[in-house]
Amino acid sequence: MTDQAVDTDGAARGAAAPPTSAAAGADGGRFVGRHRELKELRADIDRAGLDTLSGRKAPRARVLLIAGRPGSGRTALAEELARQLADAYPDGILRARLSDPDGTPVPTERTARELLDALAVPAPAGAGEDDLTATLRAALADRRALLLLDDVADIAAPPVATDADGTDAADEAEDTGAVLAAGAAAQVDPLLPDTPDCLVVAVSGGPLTGIPDVRPCTLGGLDTKAALDLLTRSAGSVRITVDPRSAESLVEACGGHPAALVIAGGWLAARPKAAVADLTKQVRELPEDGAADSGLARVFRQAYAGLPGPAARILRLLCLAPAGYVDPHTASALAGCSVSAARATLDDFVALGLLRAVDSPLPQYDVPGCLVPLLRELTEAQDRPGEVQLARARMLERTVRLLQSCRAVTEPGDSAARKKLAGLPRALRFPNPRAAAEWLRIRRPALLAAARLAVADGELDTLARRLMSALTRALAAHWGTEAAAPDLYGIHQLVLDVAERRDLPREQAAALLNLADLDARTGRTHEALARYRAALDCARAAGDPYATGRAMESVGGAYQELGDYPRAADWYGRALAEHQARDERAEAARLHGRIATAHTYAGRYGEALRNWSSAVAGHRKTGDLPARARALGELARVQEYAGRPEDCLRTCQEAVDLARQAADTRLLAALQLRLADTLDRLGDPAAARLHRAAAERMLGSELSGGSAEVAGPASMDGAPASAYEIRSASGRD
Repeated sequence: MTDQAVDTDGAARGAAAPPTSAAAGADGGRFVGRHRELKELRADIDRAGLDTLSGRKAPRARVLLIAGRPGSGRTALAEELARQLADAYPDGILRARLSDPDGTPVPTERTARELLDALAVPAPAGAGEDDLTATLRAALADRRALLLLDDVADIAAPPVATDADGTDAADEAEDTGAVLAAGAAAQVDPLLPDTPDCLVVAVSGGPLTGIPDVRPCTLGGLDTKAALDLLTRSAGSVRITVDPRSAESLVEACGGHPAALVIAGGWLAARPKAAVADLTKQVRELPEDGAADSGLARVFRQAYAGLPGPAARILRLLCLAPAGYVDPHTASALAGCSVSAARATLDDFVALGLLRAVDSPLPQYDVPGCLVPLLRELTEAQDRPGEVQLARARMLERTVRLLQSCRAVTEPGDSAARKKLAGLPRALRFPNPRAAAEWLRIRRPALLAAARLAVADGELDTLARRLMSALTRALAAHWGTEAAAPDLYGIHQLVLDVAERRDLPREQAAALLNLADLDARTGRTHEALARYRAALDCARAAGDPYATGRAMESVGGAYQELGDYPRAADWYGRALAEHQARDERAEAARLHGRIATAHTYAGRYGEALRNWSSAVAGHRKTGDLPARARALGELARVQEYAGRPEDCLRTCQEAVDLARQAADTRLLAALQLRLADTLDRLGDPAAARLHRAAAERMLGSELSGGSAEVAGPASMDGAPASAYEIRSASGRD
């Protein structure tokens, strides 16, 4: 009845478990009916295509199309077909939903990234649609897999033009269907594998005329026998057998619509004494509800009318659930009731066929996409806008608190965060970090959807900012910034959207810095440089000295990565002036090292020596022995480059003494190796062997390769080896 989030037979990180299809029965039992359609689809796989008839090898995967209205059992048919073909595609079944339950198309970039995650193929954070789809096609080139692309979106067509005499322009009206088909094809085409060994099964509301050689399998209602079978599963066989004519009339009233039949069966199951004829009569007697009236709408209205007031309100508000993902906390926050009461109500909805339980370690539910428009109509008619906004705010606030709890459980037991966690209600606490990490993994699609929903709302920007901050911290705490980089990139983009909309230059600067760091880390240095410059402008507008200095230093790092060392040194100098103006001695000493590194790369050894000497003096004043030893090590390196071996030897020995005082074993070993290399060049191999042996004893086999460089110019100055990643934004950002 609705469609699935991306998943594979071997579940990927954060992928939602595929929900049970209504057409397969509310209890997820044996597939019902559609034998003719299955036979046609299987025959279509082996049918000779246009390329085969012309004598050419098919360049792309065969595409099978299952077309039908939401709730018609189109997803169930696709799943059954995939189940039957699973053995023929040993590399697994990939599933992706191409539109949200409310009909909003999912960006191709997001779909491609989720499919790559399912394949365990890494994709750089912030990569564009073209790069991601190309990576996906390359990953599938040597695989034999089946792609189930569910709920392909129908892109809305423009309004029909009207001629001057008041008549509709017939040519534009005729083109409406073509526009819809072209929009749907535009979603599918970039995802098609460039190999005939893969198969694509697309589920849509209409044709895919933009993709050649695709014949749709169009679904109507179930045949009477299959429909009665589906009805029997929920309602039981006795009432259906006793009154077959009424049962057939009910099937007719439902139009053979699988989703309507599941709800009808749930209604009967909840009323053991009700006759099938009673439900049939009530459905037929319902007043017409305009153009949207259908068997599904009538049965749904009948089922909704029988709900108690609190349950009816919960059901209506489920249309606000992010991307249709529901759990007891979501329902509890939306309705303002307890978590236990919400879970009991959700389970009742599953029994009534109004909701679908998801196979998951946590209680999770899926809102049928065919019911979302009906629920939204009820919400608009029966709830005031202020009440709806309050319900959405409660849901987002609950999500923020759960994320804060998820992160706090990773903190030490005596930390302020853990003490605050202990004061939260039991339902909002996680027993241990492992349980919190599992919750974060399972709820990840819903959490990301909640962030997008909060930003799109436009009236809850304060909550949106808190939500994205809490989500960022939770992901970093449990997965680390590297593993979570793709998700973090999207979150920082959302933060930037809110900051620009609210004209918050300080937050714009922070978001731009974070995005630029991720761009730089993945090799998009030019894009990173542009964002660092934009961040600098925003930081200056906000009067934020920290962000200003960080942006200047990052601009210098980007120029250094691009090989423009004079500009890199110039921008490092500007950042240095900012730190000196605030008397930040440790930062100033570090910046002297970065300036010296840029001059070293440029071959300007005199400037490099002066700046390394300043760095050494700065670290001496701050009392940082390891940093001072590293700076002396780099000073020795530049002295060697400048042709001053005796000075290099003295400086190296001083650095070794400081590292020994600091008890920094790895640094001491690196400096011992550097000292050994210097002694070799000065013609003292015996002393060199002694220092090299000492280093190898300290670090064992890790350094057994001899005099390999342990630290290069960009790492001995205390900065990361990636020149553009200086440090993360402070808590203020």
